[in-house]
Amino acid sequence: MAAELDFSPPEIPEPTFMENVLRYGLFFGAIFQLICVLAIILPVSKPYKTDTENVESKSSEVAKKSKAVAPPMSKKPKKETKKKR
Repeated sequence: MAAELDFSPPEIPEPTFMENVLRYGLFFGAIFQLICVLAIILPVSKPYKTDTENVESKSSEVAKKSKAVAPPMSKKPKKETKKKR
């Protein structure tokens, strides 16, 4: 009776190319998701620059651009009316 029992491991077929691609794709996808979550949890601090000249020149440029782009408040656009026949 003991001779009839077969305790050898079952034969497992070799994984195909697409199974390997799927396995490693899922593995790299999981790593990418972990990196993204860690980037949200642990933000990288930027070094603070003390260049006051750059800040002043940028703020004056922004003020000049905003004045040129914004239309005057006193003038309202006229509404166009359809001509009646």
